[in-house]
Amino acid sequence: MGLFEKLRAELIDIVEWVDDSHAALVWRFPRYHNQIKYGAQLIVRPGQTAVFVHQGKIADVFSPGRHTLETKNLPVLSTLAGWKFGFDSPFKAEVYFVSTRLVTDLKWGTPNPVLIRDPDFGPIRVRAFGTFTLRAVDAKALLQELVGTDSIFEVDEVGVLLRSIIGQAFADLVATADLSVVDLAANQNDLAEKLRKIVVERVDDEYGLDVPALFIVNVSVPEEVEKALDARSSMRVIDDLAAYQQYQVGAATKVAAANPAGGIAAGGIGVGMGLAMAGRMAPGPQAPAVPQAPPPPPPPPAWHVVQGGQATGPFTLDDLARAAASGTLRADTLVWTVGMPSWAPVSQVPQLAGIVR
Repeated sequence: MGLFEKLRAELIDIVEWVDDSHAALVWRFPRYHNQIKYGAQLIVRPGQTAVFVHQGKIADVFSPGRHTLETKNLPVLSTLAGWKFGFDSPFKAEVYFVSTRLVTDLKWGTPNPVLIRDPDFGPIRVRAFGTFTLRAVDAKALLQELVGTDSIFEVDEVGVLLRSIIGQAFADLVATADLSVVDLAANQNDLAEKLRKIVVERVDDEYGLDVPALFIVNVSVPEEVEKALDARSSMRVIDDLAAYQQYQVGAATKVAAANPAGGIAAGGIGVGMGLAMAGRMAPGPQAPAVPQAPPPPPPPPAWHVVQGGQATGPFTLDDLARAAASGTLRADTLVWTVGMPSWAPVSQVPQLAGIVR
């Protein structure tokens, strides 16, 4: 630094920080030999806090406003420097400006899956991600614990630490929440608020930071768990029998097309399924010409069979007999028909007694 720059630095009597980067959290005012003139003007803008540091010790803190730097408004610094009767020459001190504005659109996520115990599916690994906001609330704690002697401290430098804290807090929270995977999505708002409070407790006193808002955007599970959830949801359509049968016919058609020579279709049930579909697509029976003619006999009961984890059908009793003869229908195969409260093995259904050995 040349002589002119030195003199100009010593003659500057305004200490301020004009922040237009929106990336810095803490900024140290540059000054040659840290000399500040007596009576200099300190300008602290809204969303800022100014902290004076003397020989490694935090002295006075100034809130937003215009301040004249004199011994009367620098009591701590005056005591540390040993000024008993005032001073009228430049003094040495470091000035740190801390941004107290709200930092938004910060992202977090679980770097590794978190293991939870689902009451229906057992241990399951889940991932989560979201956003959060950040604000500095204690400039002294922030300087002591994180900034140190850095001339500039940006939000990204503390972002890694906060994402680690949020991820660990999320793992602790879901492990003790006693919620199923299905309930996690329905309780995201409550979980996010509980997660925010846990994070604030860990960063407020220690680092002087606050997390005013935290959001859980999504909680995801492995692909196989998603398929199991979809299958369970599709089974609930059994409350509407007609819709359920239509769904199963369509599902069985895809299975038969993919493997026409395997499974129950090899025992003859595929033929019965085709006849059932043809019956649904054909027009209904015409009214008899003679009103006194008796109505047609009721159709035989339609049976549904679980094969490969998927429900197939409907099938007739003859279809089941042919499948049992070919070995594709066993005593432990689950079946269901109208009137049964739930799925049951073939061996426990009285109507199918003797169909399998």
